[in-house]
Amino acid sequence: MDSTAAWAALLRVHAALTPLLDQELQATHGLPLTWYDVLLELNAAPGRRLTMSALGAAAVVSRSRVSRVVDELTRAGLVERCANPDDKRSAFARLTPAGRARLKAAAPTYVAGIERHFTGQMTRTEAQAVASALQKVLRAYDASQVVAVGPAR
Repeated sequence: MDSTAAWAALLRVHAALTPLLDQELQATHGLPLTWYDVLLELNAAPGRRLTMSALGAAAVVSRSRVSRVVDELTRAGLVERCANPDDKRSAFARLTPAGRARLKAAAPTYVAGIERHFTGQMTRTEAQAVASALQKVLRAYDASQVVAVGPAR
Protein backbone atom coordinates (compact mmCIF):
# COMPACT_ATOMS: atom_id res chain seq x y z
CA MET A 1 0.00 0.00 0.00
CA ASP A 2 1.51 3.35 -0.95
CA SER A 3 1.73 6.19 1.55
CA THR A 4 -1.34 7.99 0.23
CA ALA A 5 -3.73 5.00 0.13
CA ALA A 6 -5.00 5.51 3.70
CA TRP A 7 -5.54 9.20 3.06
CA ALA A 8 -7.38 8.55 -0.20
CA ALA A 9 -9.60 5.93 1.45
CA LEU A 10 -10.40 8.31 4.32
CA LEU A 11 -11.43 11.04 1.88
CA ARG A 12 -13.57 8.67 -0.21
CA VAL A 13 -15.30 7.20 2.85
CA HIS A 14 -16.02 10.67 4.22
CA ALA A 15 -17.36 11.88 0.85
CA ALA A 16 -19.58 8.80 0.49
CA LEU A 17 -20.94 8.48 4.03
CA THR A 18 -21.46 12.10 5.08
CA PRO A 19 -24.27 12.66 2.55
CA LEU A 20 -25.85 9.32 3.52
CA LEU A 21 -25.92 10.20 7.22
CA ASP A 22 -27.19 13.68 6.37
CA GLN A 23 -30.04 12.24 4.26
CA GLU A 24 -31.04 9.79 6.99
CA LEU A 25 -31.12 12.49 9.69
CA GLN A 26 -33.03 14.91 7.48
CA ALA A 27 -35.56 12.31 6.32
CA THR A 28 -36.23 10.99 9.81
CA HIS A 29 -35.82 14.09 11.98
CA GLY A 30 -35.62 17.14 9.68
CA LEU A 31 -32.14 17.70 11.11
CA PRO A 32 -29.13 18.27 8.82
CA LEU A 33 -25.92 16.54 9.85
CA THR A 34 -24.23 19.92 10.40
CA TRP A 35 -26.96 20.84 12.88
CA TYR A 36 -26.61 17.48 14.63
CA ASP A 37 -22.85 17.97 14.94
CA VAL A 38 -23.20 21.42 16.52
CA LEU A 39 -25.94 20.21 18.88
CA LEU A 40 -23.76 17.22 19.85
CA GLU A 41 -20.78 19.46 20.68
CA LEU A 42 -22.93 21.86 22.71
CA ASN A 43 -24.55 19.00 24.61
CA ALA A 44 -21.12 17.67 25.62
CA ALA A 45 -19.80 21.09 26.71
CA PRO A 46 -19.85 22.35 30.31
CA GLY A 47 -23.11 24.19 30.87
CA ARG A 48 -24.12 23.01 27.35
CA ARG A 49 -22.56 26.16 25.93
CA LEU A 50 -19.44 27.15 24.02
CA THR A 51 -18.04 30.39 22.68
CA MET A 52 -18.37 30.66 18.95
CA SER A 53 -14.60 30.23 18.52
CA ALA A 54 -14.55 27.11 20.74
CA LEU A 55 -17.55 25.71 18.87
CA GLY A 56 -15.83 26.39 15.56
CA ALA A 57 -12.77 24.49 16.79
CA ALA A 58 -14.82 21.55 18.14
CA ALA A 59 -17.48 21.07 15.48
CA VAL A 60 -16.83 19.25 12.22
CA VAL A 61 -18.43 22.13 10.30
CA SER A 62 -15.89 24.74 9.15
CA ARG A 63 -15.12 27.62 11.47
CA SER A 64 -16.37 30.09 8.87
CA ARG A 65 -19.69 28.25 8.61
CA VAL A 66 -20.33 27.69 12.32
CA SER A 67 -21.83 31.16 12.82
CA ARG A 68 -24.32 30.57 9.99
CA VAL A 69 -25.29 27.16 11.42
CA VAL A 70 -25.78 28.69 14.88
CA ASP A 71 -28.00 31.37 13.30
CA GLU A 72 -30.10 28.63 11.66
CA LEU A 73 -30.31 26.68 14.93
CA THR A 74 -31.29 29.87 16.78
CA ARG A 75 -34.13 30.53 14.32
CA ALA A 76 -35.29 26.94 14.87
CA GLY A 77 -35.24 27.45 18.66
CA LEU A 78 -32.61 24.75 19.23
CA VAL A 79 -29.76 27.07 20.29
CA GLU A 80 -29.60 30.53 21.79
CA ARG A 81 -26.85 33.11 21.75
CA CYS A 82 -25.85 34.50 25.14
CA ALA A 83 -23.47 37.25 26.14
CA ASN A 84 -20.12 36.19 27.50
CA PRO A 85 -19.66 38.11 30.76
CA ASP A 86 -15.90 37.43 30.73
CA ASP A 87 -15.34 38.74 27.20
CA LYS A 88 -17.71 41.33 25.77
CA ARG A 89 -16.33 40.67 22.27
CA SER A 90 -17.53 37.07 22.22
CA ALA A 91 -20.82 35.28 22.73
CA PHE A 92 -21.86 31.81 23.78
CA ALA A 93 -23.98 29.44 21.79
CA ARG A 94 -26.11 27.53 24.30
CA LEU A 95 -28.22 24.44 23.72
CA THR A 96 -31.91 24.99 24.52
CA PRO A 97 -34.16 22.31 26.02
CA ALA A 98 -35.79 21.96 22.58
CA GLY A 99 -32.34 21.46 21.02
CA ARG A 100 -31.46 18.82 23.57
CA ALA A 101 -34.75 17.01 22.89
CA ARG A 102 -34.14 17.05 19.10
CA LEU A 103 -30.60 15.77 19.61
CA LYS A 104 -31.83 12.98 21.88
CA ALA A 105 -34.54 11.99 19.38
CA ALA A 106 -32.06 11.93 16.48
CA ALA A 107 -29.25 10.12 18.30
CA PRO A 108 -30.49 6.55 17.59
CA THR A 109 -30.69 7.33 13.85
CA TYR A 110 -27.19 8.80 13.89
CA VAL A 111 -25.65 5.92 15.82
CA ALA A 112 -27.46 3.30 13.71
CA GLY A 113 -26.26 5.01 10.52
CA ILE A 114 -22.65 4.97 11.70
CA GLU A 115 -22.98 1.30 12.61
CA ARG A 116 -24.69 0.34 9.35
CA HIS A 117 -22.48 2.30 6.96
CA PHE A 118 -19.12 2.47 8.76
CA THR A 119 -18.22 0.40 11.81
CA GLY A 120 -20.54 -2.42 10.79
CA GLN A 121 -18.31 -2.98 7.77
CA MET A 122 -15.32 -3.75 10.03
CA THR A 123 -14.45 -6.16 12.76
CA ARG A 124 -14.30 -4.73 16.27
CA THR A 125 -10.49 -4.95 16.10
CA GLU A 126 -10.41 -3.06 12.79
CA ALA A 127 -12.70 -0.35 14.13
CA GLN A 128 -10.49 0.04 17.21
CA ALA A 129 -7.39 0.23 14.99
CA VAL A 130 -8.98 2.91 12.78
CA ALA A 131 -10.03 4.94 15.83
CA SER A 132 -6.61 4.58 17.43
CA ALA A 133 -4.74 5.57 14.27
CA LEU A 134 -6.94 8.61 13.62
CA GLN A 135 -6.69 9.74 17.25
CA LYS A 136 -2.91 9.52 16.95
CA VAL A 137 -3.01 11.80 13.91
CA LEU A 138 -5.27 14.26 15.76
CA ARG A 139 -2.99 14.32 18.81
CA ALA A 140 -0.02 15.15 16.56
CA TYR A 141 -2.04 17.89 14.88
CA ASP A 142 -3.14 19.34 18.23
CA ALA A 143 0.46 19.31 19.50
CA SER A 144 1.67 21.06 16.35
CA GLN A 145 -0.94 23.78 16.83
CA VAL A 146 0.24 24.46 20.40
CA VAL A 147 3.82 24.75 19.17
CA ALA A 148 2.84 26.98 16.21
CA VAL A 149 0.59 29.27 18.24
CA GLY A 150 2.15 28.93 21.67
CA PRO A 151 0.57 27.62 24.86
CA ALA A 152 -2.84 28.89 25.93
CA ARG A 153 -2.72 31.74 28.40
